[in-house]
Amino acid sequence: MLELKQLTVAYGEARAIWDVSLQVARGELLCVVGPNGAGKTTLVNTVAGILKPMAGRISMDGHDVTGLPPHKFCEAGIAVVPEGRRLFSGMTVAENLDIGSFLPSAKARRRETLEEVLALFPALRAKLPAPAGELSGGQQQMVAIGRALMARPRLLLLDEPSLGLSPLVVGDVFNAIRKISASGITIVLVEQNVSMALCISHRACVLELGRIIAEGAPDDLMKQPEIRQAYLGKV
Repeated sequence: MLELKQLTVAYGEARAIWDVSLQVARGELLCVVGPNGAGKTTLVNTVAGILKPMAGRISMDGHDVTGLPPHKFCEAGIAVVPEGRRLFSGMTVAENLDIGSFLPSAKARRRETLEEVLALFPALRAKLPAPAGELSGGQQQMVAIGRALMARPRLLLLDEPSLGLSPLVVGDVFNAIRKISASGITIVLVEQNVSMALCISHRACVLELGRIIAEGAPDDLMKQPEIRQAYLGKV
C-alpha cells in the first residue's frame, strides 16, 4: 500500500532521514521506534506531505505522490495525528472533529463517521459542545485521533500518541489504536513507549540517526539483545 524508496529528507544542510526504504502492506500496523532525534517525526511529516524529500519516492497503491501538495496527500487517503495534538483549543470538540471531514467523500458520511468515532471514544459524546482546550490531555488525544478518522483515511499516521498521558489513559489510547487497526485501516505508529507499541503492532522498524537499523516482527526484534537493552532496558 505504502512504499518509500531511498527517501532522504533534510532541514537545510542537515539531513534528518538518510536513504530510507520501507513498505507497509494494506491493513498492517507498523510501529517505528527509536531515540529522540532519530528522525521519526520527520518521517511521519514527509509521508503526510508536510515535508518534501530532497531525494527518493513515496508511493500509495503504486501511484507516485512525492511531489503532490499536502492536501492531495489527504485526497490519497492519508491522515496524520501530529505530535502534541494541535487542536483548535477555542473551538468546540464537535467543530474540531468536523474539520477532519472537509473532503467531499468524507463530508457525505460525516454523521456516520462521527458515530463511529464516538463509539470508539464514548467519553467525547458529552464533551461535543465543550471547547477542546478545556479537555484533559487524554481526551484531547482522543479528539485528535477522531479528527483524523473523520477524513475516512486508508492510511493513518500516529506521531507519539501516548506523549504526556497517564499510564491508565495510555492503555485506553492503545486499545483504541488496536480497534482502528482491526477495522482494516493501515497504521504507521511512531511511539517511544516501545513495549506498548510492540504489543499491538504486526511489524516494527528501529530508526536511529535517520536510518533504519533493524526491521521485522516485534517478537523477532526483541530476541536481539542489543535492541532489548537499548529500547526496553532489558538484557
